[in-house]
Amino acid sequence: MASPAPATAKPIALRRPPVPVRGGFCPARPSMAAAAGRFRVSASASASDVPDFLSSDWLETRKKKPLGPRLNFNAEEAVEYQLEALKYNDKPRPDYGVEVMYRFAGFDPFERSTYFGRQFDLGQFERFRRIFHHSTYRVLLGHKEREILSRLWVEENRFKQRVWVRGARPEEEEIFQFTMVQRVGGSWDGYWLTESLTNDDGDAFSGGVAY
Repeated sequence: MASPAPATAKPIALRRPPVPVRGGFCPARPSMAAAAGRFRVSASASASDVPDFLSSDWLETRKKKPLGPRLNFNAEEAVEYQLEALKYNDKPRPDYGVEVMYRFAGFDPFERSTYFGRQFDLGQFERFRRIFHHSTYRVLLGHKEREILSRLWVEENRFKQRVWVRGARPEEEEIFQFTMVQRVGGSWDGYWLTESLTNDDGDAFSGGVAY
């Protein structure tokens, strides 16, 4: 009687041994081709989910940090740079000029400030920004013309300057006074910061202001 033919042995798929790592073992990593394929799928899916509503130059404008105090600015230069920023307030983005003013502001964000003459809580930028859009201060935003009326060195580290400003709207003009203070000591030592920016006509908020 003939003996049956020996069965053909099937190859056994060997699993890759675990990869030794510090403190134990971790499973073998998937092949690079498989990982790359999954990455391409997820990348294309995520790209289609991102809304395309930002302007083409959005990233570049965000890289441009608003101009702030510089150690090499004197008092008059600090005032001039702030006024120039307000003249082109919406370039390169809306209220960029107000951002510059906020960086020059020398008040404590945790205390009520007399930056605008009356006491306001200006710790949040949005509140600061809204006051610049008040009927009195909005003349500064995008103004067409300005003229320095007077300069006064009150002390060695304190400077005042009065400025006449003609706004973009018909018959819109105001006079403002900057009070600049040079800090002594601390992280802002030597920098000129704006202590106050007040309207020359007195209390500009007599009718109240929502901010």
